[in-house]
Amino acid sequence: MAALKVRVLFVCMGNICRSPMGQGVFEQLVREAGLERHVLVDSAGTHAYHVGNPPDTRAQAAAEGRGYDLRAQRARQAADFDISAFDYVVAMDRDNLQNLREICPPGEEAKLRLLLDYADGMPGRDVPDPYYGGKSGFERVLDLVEQGSRGLLDHIRERHRL
Repeated sequence: MAALKVRVLFVCMGNICRSPMGQGVFEQLVREAGLERHVLVDSAGTHAYHVGNPPDTRAQAAAEGRGYDLRAQRARQAADFDISAFDYVVAMDRDNLQNLREICPPGEEAKLRLLLDYADGMPGRDVPDPYYGGKSGFERVLDLVEQGSRGLLDHIRERHRL
């Protein structure tokens, strides 16, 4: 069995909406590419508001509508050791990117990026938090997460020769 080569962590604020959707979408793309033995995917939040909770039911419903299963995920808080342990620490927005920078061990800063940095024509853009909105907000987040995730997977495949 080949060793894992690449570890990817998706991060939002509470780890119940955007980052679980990122994890679910990216895991599916990795499976479809036949790379599940080479890529590990996880998610976390910069805050401990929802630790131990499953993803928001609206996030789960939107994801399920597109064939992504988030049911097994549970919220956890990101820590400095996560940045050391993962090759890619992908924040959903600039606020959470800044929160990650504040706990980032010296020398690990290059691992921190925004998800949409990997989407064509969207570098530096935020994936908006859908928590206080309606169903359409979760659908829009999935659109953006799918775009960023496809670009991230292309980047990883090229950079790591997978």
